Amino acid sequence: MDNILNSKIFGENLTVTPLLVFHGLFGMLDNWGSFGKDLGEYLPVHLIDLRNHGRSFHSESMSHDDLADDIARYMDHYGIQKAHVLGHSLGGKAVMQFALKYPERVEKLIVVDISPKAYPPHHQGIIKALETVDFNKVGSRGDVEAVLSQYIPEKSTIQFLAKNLYWDDNKKLNWRFNLKTLSEKYNEFVSNAVKFGVFEGDSLFIAGEKSNYILPQDEYGIKQQFPKAKIVTVKNAGHWVQAENPVDFAKVVKEFLNLN
Repeated sequence: MDNILNSKIFGENLTVTPLLVFHGLFGMLDNWGSFGKDLGEYLPVHLIDLRNHGRSFHSESMSHDDLADDIARYMDHYGIQKAHVLGHSLGGKAVMQFALKYPERVEKLIVVDISPKAYPPHHQGIIKALETVDFNKVGSRGDVEAVLSQYIPEKSTIQFLAKNLYWDDNKKLNWRFNLKTLSEKYNEFVSNAVKFGVFEGDSLFIAGEKSNYILPQDEYGIKQQFPKAKIVTVKNAGHWVQAENPVDFAKVVKEFLNLN
């Protein structure tokens, strides 16, 4: 079905509560492959592409409500009544909105390196770089990376973005994500706070020690909407907590889900 999010499922034969995992802006489910394989030994893990990302459908709409409703529709499609939900960055905003809107469908909530607040726009450089790539003039991934490197100094960021390249039906390189909508609706999903509401269930917020996405002063706002929230900082990790310290990250998640 066109409006069902694309996913890859590990441990699908297990009969315990599943874990749904959502990546961040410009990411895709493949970024979480090792984590999915690891936790798939304990419970069903659904790695999911958000709308306008990966192999999921493209849409001109990109609000937090849209993202929450996509999760509900996905669960209905797979006959999942209740799940643990985990989201990183933009995916974190999605699962927070979902928990507030559909609290009865969330067993435990895990939010990775993001808070419910509005953030100032901070991806303009990346969006500009992505928009500068002329796919009529590039013939290889190396060509695309060379264009991006004129605007983006971090090699790791360039490599992360380049994972989204694919050869389309016209035998041209293209982005898997819907750059047009992500650029046009950027303020709607980054510079807006999650709608106010309260989720009374168990919640875990994981911060990267070297990241400034969750600051000490954010705890009050988090606890207002997620009163049972536990905030844990993973050492030796920035915003990409799961990639920069995968061992400690997985350990924290497993402890919260009582998988050890």
